[in-house]
Order: sequence, then structure tokens, then C-alpha cells
Amino acid sequence: MNKILKGLGYLTGMTLLAPSMALASAAAGDRIDLTGHPVGYLALGLFVLAFVFVMAEEYTHMRKSKPVMLAAGVIWASIAWMYIGHGDQQMVEHAARHNLLEYAELMLFLLVAMTYVTTMTERRVFDALRIWLIQKGFSFRKLFWLTGVLSFMLSPIADNLTTALLMCTIIMAVGGGNSRFISIGCVNVVVAANAGGAFSPFGDITTLMVWQKGLVEFWTFFSLFIPSAVNFLVPAAIMHFFVPDENPAASGAEETIATLPGAKRVVALFLVTIALAVSFHSVLHLPPVFGMLTGFSLLQLFGYYLKRCGVHMREKDPFGAEDIPNDRRFDIFRKVEKAEWDTLFFFYGVVMCVGGLGFIGYLSMASEVMYQQWDPVWANTAVGFLSAIVDNIPVMFAVLAMDPDMSTGQWLLVTLTAGVGGSMLSIGSAAGVAVMGQARGHYTFFSHLKWTPVIILGYAASIGVHLWLNASLFN
Repeated sequence: MNKILKGLGYLTGMTLLAPSMALASAAAGDRIDLTGHPVGYLALGLFVLAFVFVMAEEYTHMRKSKPVMLAAGVIWASIAWMYIGHGDQQMVEHAARHNLLEYAELMLFLLVAMTYVTTMTERRVFDALRIWLIQKGFSFRKLFWLTGVLSFMLSPIADNLTTALLMCTIIMAVGGGNSRFISIGCVNVVVAANAGGAFSPFGDITTLMVWQKGLVEFWTFFSLFIPSAVNFLVPAAIMHFFVPDENPAASGAEETIATLPGAKRVVALFLVTIALAVSFHSVLHLPPVFGMLTGFSLLQLFGYYLKRCGVHMREKDPFGAEDIPNDRRFDIFRKVEKAEWDTLFFFYGVVMCVGGLGFIGYLSMASEVMYQQWDPVWANTAVGFLSAIVDNIPVMFAVLAMDPDMSTGQWLLVTLTAGVGGSMLSIGSAAGVAVMGQARGHYTFFSHLKWTPVIILGYAASIGVHLWLNASLFN
């Protein structure tokens, strides 16, 4: 067992290392090979140690952004010190700035999406959906399928993490003390949310990175719809027979939730923002983040309108101003404040760590093994297993930085495997880690682990369906 773990650790370390994308314009001879130098070993050790802390977040309660940000700073400082000693002060600066630009585009894109989601949450859009499902009086098996299907369909728009948390809330509310239903329902939600996020550029950070890089066109991602559905449906069909065949207690039947003013218009503006991002990228050939930020301005203007409505109400009835709900006093920057900043800073640490390690010279080592010695199909399949152990963000960033010469079909394959591979283990995706925290005591690492074989069956089936259904894209 120790040998297997050591082998996985070596393969993980090798394939997670990626270069700065800026180095394409630099002559190979200008770089110093630090792969066998103490600076290289230090950087590699810091990266591995940082991710040990990331994976132990559930137990240490230390946010995952802290260790990777520290590791990123030390890695780049070590590289810069080494190059200054050799009289080169510009190459490292140029590489670091380019990595930072890559991060900035993705960070602003995600920040807008997160702000829309927090605004919809504040307008009680998701609460209304939760109460509607609870009040319908569905059986555990019907709820199992409803939450799974909704997770699969919502995650392409609202992202897999938000969707998984919402559905976990529903499962916890209707499950009561039935740990068996809560556990299997959470497994199903995590698998469905990750599968749904794999066929949309907005469903997961990995698909977003591939799209922004221009390797796959927006509508081409939807070629993964059926393979992603297979990834969700195969394990769900097997788990169905283990879901309790009974009805939950009528929990929350008396509760009513009314959405706040502007809820439907916020949802509509989010769809408009997505359309703007696609149009800016596909029609105007500008980075998608320009469209997202333009859409964000629409949300700001609508927020101003809501805020003025609240002011008008207070002016109309100044003596009852204190009775006006706080949600009337809409402030868009309060919604920005509630974005997943830990995730955004974690992403910064990952991008800079991986970029720094690649600058050191580990690119050729990983690329030689995976994309020159192996068949691309096997290499891209292995990416999914790696993403089950380590977060899929560094795995995909590493593949993008290697920039192997692959067909559109192969890029879709690695997008699929990186996106759904994290479902194999509860720690393999942000959705799984978040649900573990929310359903503590019911959904655990080991309760998920016992369903890993059927999840792997769905993983293999989705790859097979993609290879067969989208065979023309592999030419």
C-alpha cells in the first residue's frame, strides 16, 4: 500500500507542475534548469506541503487559500533570487506578470458570477425552490432523483459548488434524522453537480479555463452533455435501489418563503450577462471577462434602482423607516463582499504555484511522460484520477500550461475527466468538501468511499460514450 501511495504521490507531483504561459516567447536556452537544484526541491516541497494542508482543511479548519498563497510567494521569491544571482532580472518578472494576468481574467470572471449567485440567494430565489420541493411531499426516492437532476441542470449555470450546497440543504431539511438517505443523497448530489458542470463553460473553473484559452468553442462544450449525463445516471441508477423506499416526515410544510422584489429580474440579468460573455468572446473576439463585467454593470444599475425604491419608501413613511426590511436597502458591494473570497485567493495561489514550478523546468518532465510516452486518451483519463486526489484546478492548469498538441475531442476529454474525476472521492472536488462540512456526521469521506466503485463505473462509461459519440472531433 505504501508503494502505491508513493507512486501516486510521484505521479501527482509530476503532472501537477506547469510552466508560466509567458515562456513561449522566451528562448529555451535563456532559462536555468532548476529541476535538480535545491531551489527546485524547495519549491516542490512547499507546493506538496501546501496541498497537504488544503486536503486537511476539514480537520485543521484553516482556510485553503492561506498555505497556497504563502507557498506561491516563497516559490517566486526563490526563483527571482536565483535569477538575480545570474544577472537576469527581467525574465522572472515577465513570467510572473503574465501568470498574474491569466489569474486576473479568471478572478474577475468568477467574481461577477459569484456576485450574481449571492444576489439571487439574498433575493431568496434558492430558498423558494427549497421550500417548494419540501412542501410537495415527495418520497425519499423521488427526492433522490429530483435533487440529482436539479443539481445536474443547475450547475452549468450556478456552478457546481453553489448547486451542491443548495441541494444538500434540501436533503438535510427533508431527511430529518435518516442518515442513510442523507448520506446517499449527498453522494448523488456531488456526482450530479460535478457532471453538470463539465459540459458548460460556466459550470466549473476547469471548463472556464479551457474556454477562455480558446481551445474549445462555447457551443462545442455541449457535445459533452450526453457523456456527462451518463456519468451521473449510471451510479444514480445503481444507488436508487439503496435509497429508503419511504416518505419523509412533513418537515417544513407550514413554512412559506416569498422572493424579495427584483428576484426574477436578477435571474434574467444573469442570463443576459452570460449571453454578453459569450458574444464578446465569439463575435467580438474579446476576453469573456469583458462581457461579464459589462453584465455586472447592469446588476449595479438594477441595484441602484432597488436602493432608490427603499429610499422612496422611507421618505413616504419616515416614521416607519425602521420597520422597512434591510433587504430593501440594497447594496451591490455587500453582495461582492459575500463572494467566495477564500476560493478566489486559493485560485491565485494555485495559478502562481503551478506557474512557478513550471518556470523552474518541470514542464518537460511531466509532458514527456504524459503526452509523448502515453497515448493521449490514457493520459487524459489519468487526469481524472489525479483530480480525485488533488483539486482539479491545478491539474487542469498544468495541462493547459503544457499545451499538448491535441484535437478538440481530446481537449473535451480532458475537460470531462478533470471535471467529473473529482467525484470519485469526497475530497476530490470543492462541491464534495463543502457538502462534507454542511452534512457533517451524515456525509463523510468513508460514506462516499463505499460508492466509489459505481462512480468509477460511471466515469468509465462517460469516457466510452464520448469516444464513440464524438469520434469526429478526434480527427
